[in-house]
Amino acid sequence: MPRRSALPQPLADDVAFRPTPGQPVRLRARSLPADSHFEPHRHAWAQLAYCASGVLQVTAERGGGAPDEVAYIVPPSRAVWIAPGARHSVHVLQEAQFRTLYLHADVTPAGWAGCRVLRVSPLLRELVEALDQAPLARPREQLLSALVLEELRHADPQALGVPLPPPGGDKRLRTLCEAVLRSPGERASLAGWAAGVGASERTLARLFQAELGSGYQQWRQQVVLAHALPLLARGVAVNQVAAATGYASESAFSAMFKAAMGQPPRHFQARGAVAA
Repeated sequence: MPRRSALPQPLADDVAFRPTPGQPVRLRARSLPADSHFEPHRHAWAQLAYCASGVLQVTAERGGGAPDEVAYIVPPSRAVWIAPGARHSVHVLQEAQFRTLYLHADVTPAGWAGCRVLRVSPLLRELVEALDQAPLARPREQLLSALVLEELRHADPQALGVPLPPPGGDKRLRTLCEAVLRSPGERASLAGWAAGVGASERTLARLFQAELGSGYQQWRQQVVLAHALPLLARGVAVNQVAAATGYASESAFSAMFKAAMGQPPRHFQARGAVAA
């Protein structure tokens, strides 16, 4: 496994971008190499994790009173809302142009106590880019910030979260889950992963039920959907998405997808996509 590039502790250097009641929306733009990461931390303010290019994995507390963690796959068409105080970490899956919006707790939309995935509309994408054109006159910054908040309130939520074992749970299960999230198409079966994490297939099956309340295949299906939906939205052909997520055939992938989502994968595919 390639060695991850540890980035500076964000809790310390993010202070310069702390939002205030008078400046409730702050933007921080960074270029992050693949496999770099931010260790778990938390802020007093809310955060919108978004990348103009590349793919992130954001792991965060579910929030809203739930202590468990959820992993989110974040392509440019999606963003993760991280509630104030929620513990979270970031792992860069593909080289990314990271755009982080820090939002004062006072402007958190009503009912947004937990973390969630949002669809990034064309308008929100352009607003983020406009905020990145520093220096900005204060009146323009205030107008752009108000539009960002309005667009967030109307953003479509997306069911792309993948539950993870609790931080104090079995390390072997945690290692397996993180490996599957990084490479969902590498090994499809639980037996295929078992030897690599030092546990028997039977032990891992028991741990999935005990710590995640589901079987391995049910959990892996959530991982596949989390990876597949962004690929389809980018226009990647269904057969390529099936191969990338470990399915031997397009038909098997399509059957699983339709059963889980109620529509075939082509329904979620960007217009103009062409089968390979």
